[in-house]
Amino acid sequence: MENQNNNAKKLRRSPNQNVRRSKNKQADLIEDLKMEIATELGIMEQINNKGWNSLSPRLSGKIGGKIAQRLKNFGK
Repeated sequence: MENQNNNAKKLRRSPNQNVRRSKNKQADLIEDLKMEIATELGIMEQINNKGWNSLSPRLSGKIGGKIAQRLKNFGK
């Protein structure tokens, strides 16, 4: 009987489940843009070797600015 209750609970969806899915899609889109822009800037080797934390604030700002521009263009 307990097993059936646990299965029923797993099948129920929370009201925020669709919100989480859309946030995950948005996060994936931003992550893809970030990687694409880093490749365009020629810094993927540095990121692969040392990680995102190794970037200077200037480079991070460039990436963020380009992401904002592209997201704005997607909205149009």
